[in-house]
Amino acid sequence: MNSPASEPETPASVTVVGIGADGWRSLAEDARAVLTAAAAIAGSPRQLALLPDLAARRIPLPVPLLANLDQLVSESPGLCVLASGDPTLHGIGATLAQRLGAAAVRILPGVSSVALACARIGWPQHEVAVVSLVNQPPEAVLAALQPGARLIVLCRDRRTPRAVARVLTERGWGASELTLLEELGSSAEHRSRPVPAAALTATGSADLCVLAITARPGPGAVCGRMPGLPDSAYETDGQITRRELRALALAVLRPWPAALLWDVGAGSGSIGIEWMRAEPLARAIAIEARPDRAGRAVRNAAALGVPALQVVTGTAPDALAGLPDPDAVFIGGGITAGVLPACWHRLRPGGRLVAHAVTIESETLLHEWQREHGGELVQVSVSYCEPLGGFTAWRPALPVTQWQVTRP
Repeated sequence: MNSPASEPETPASVTVVGIGADGWRSLAEDARAVLTAAAAIAGSPRQLALLPDLAARRIPLPVPLLANLDQLVSESPGLCVLASGDPTLHGIGATLAQRLGAAAVRILPGVSSVALACARIGWPQHEVAVVSLVNQPPEAVLAALQPGARLIVLCRDRRTPRAVARVLTERGWGASELTLLEELGSSAEHRSRPVPAAALTATGSADLCVLAITARPGPGAVCGRMPGLPDSAYETDGQITRRELRALALAVLRPWPAALLWDVGAGSGSIGIEWMRAEPLARAIAIEARPDRAGRAVRNAAALGVPALQVVTGTAPDALAGLPDPDAVFIGGGITAGVLPACWHRLRPGGRLVAHAVTIESETLLHEWQREHGGELVQVSVSYCEPLGGFTAWRPALPVTQWQVTRP
């Protein structure tokens, strides 16, 4: 029996070529052939300057890039796009594949700056965390810090290493060892000697640079991605889900990649912050009625390494209108008759909801919803050892009733 003929492959509409700091010299033959035959080549001015005299029309990448990317592709049939190193590692190759579909994009990767940096300092790539600061503030490195952890930081420009050193020093990681690697793969390549973050005061000499960090915590440094950070890690006016209950709630919510959490009644922002710390690819929106607390949540998110936390100032349920539907919901800042149905009906199928109640009225609502929708009710009592006159006693906190449920 003859097997059915396979369908001919559709030629990719965009080709992405990874190019290193040494330019044309290190490109493979297939990459050179693509660039030689291209009608249009887009890239940064630095990347375009690395090419020899070719027939293609040269197009500087538009600014802002994402807002103009679709127009660039539609107006340039057979476009070839230059990317630094490996285009799928925090690069435009993955962005184009996501927007156009993998079949429409051909990617010819080069050697990434991460691979080059690890090769220069002898680090195994699989043991290294990569943080891109190309489009993030320097505080984003903080969530990845653990004692002895090795990080490769992709820098926006020559000022980034100094900014990172300042953040590390301010947050108790000033003893961390920093190595600056510049112009990797080019004849001008340079690697500095490791220095403590607290001692790095000079700006780099090249915009094309990466920073290697060996994390060394000092007293007071916040470590690790596991939920349940000390309450003292947060700036708060007392409106915070305490450490033990926070760890319990996040153990039930179980963050996963690309999942969106609504933290309703966010207070100091602790649930959304630790959701994002636990899973770097997860997202969170904190909804808080009071502007002063919303501002505090923003500051806490930056200080704890997740500046991408989105904070919405407003009162639920009205503040939920227009937000993308969540994959998980935490309600901890006052449960009313309107908040629960608004969150439940917007929660995606298979999504998880956790709600905490401390008042009889809120607990009654949870009992009603548990009878109708299932899930589990748990009451948690925590006591803290505190001074009592000249002695020591256990002082109980208010018991908290938790409803945990998965939407069918």
